[in-house]
Amino acid sequence: MQPTCLGPTFVAMNWESFYDKAYNWILTVGPRIILAIIVLSLGIWLIRFLKRALNRHMVNRDFDPSLQPFLISLFVTALQVMLILALMQVLGLQMTIFTALIGAMGVAAGLALSGTLQNFTSGVLILLLKPFRVGDSIIAQGQEGIVTSIQIFFTIVTTYNNTTVIIPNSKLSNEVIINLSKQGIRRLEMEFKFNFGISFEQVRDIVQKRINQSPEILKEPAADFGVSTVDPDGYKVMIRIWVDAHQFYDLRLRFQEAIINDFKTGGLKLPGL
Repeated sequence: MQPTCLGPTFVAMNWESFYDKAYNWILTVGPRIILAIIVLSLGIWLIRFLKRALNRHMVNRDFDPSLQPFLISLFVTALQVMLILALMQVLGLQMTIFTALIGAMGVAAGLALSGTLQNFTSGVLILLLKPFRVGDSIIAQGQEGIVTSIQIFFTIVTTYNNTTVIIPNSKLSNEVIINLSKQGIRRLEMEFKFNFGISFEQVRDIVQKRINQSPEILKEPAADFGVSTVDPDGYKVMIRIWVDAHQFYDLRLRFQEAIINDFKTGGLKLPGL
């Protein structure tokens, strides 16, 4: 059997068929590609514009500096994902497989990072709602100290004996926090006992003089003092003064030392002294 010889006519028909398929493909897919390029260009421009606008808005609103980069990054990432999905839709790509894959990855990551994500979410809420700020004195998780740093996943508190305590943010967002300096001022209370041989008028004059001589004591709200308890062997005088919240402990030590010395100088004897 003689082999068939492929002549010029057969080659021409193949090229003609290729050109026809390529032409049809260009007519079918070409507009989508052009539209996708346009959408991509506009999307990138819009994302950059919105990023700059959001950054200016945060700066003008004096937004928390530690939260600004995170929120901007989260916002840009979300827009980029939306842009990719829009391009896939324009190109006519099937999204079923991608959706299932993303969903499976999300479930796996959620299970693996549940505790970390909880701390992350709590950190964002703390930075947004501001139940406390850096520099505030708080009591949390049995620890009292100054907030030195608020991170996305944890908060650092330095206690008054200079111990660093790192508290997960989920603990701070789900449990009670006592913010000692939120109001800016605190009331300092102290109580002294005297026997009945010492008149209250003597005590009152010494206490009032010490209050007038102490510039760190706030004039408003006004300080007050009086007899708080009467016992069989004497009476107790309660002194209540208002001071700056951030100087509370230092002022308490100085005022107590000064008032005791004033009592001694005035001839008033305290029990046990």
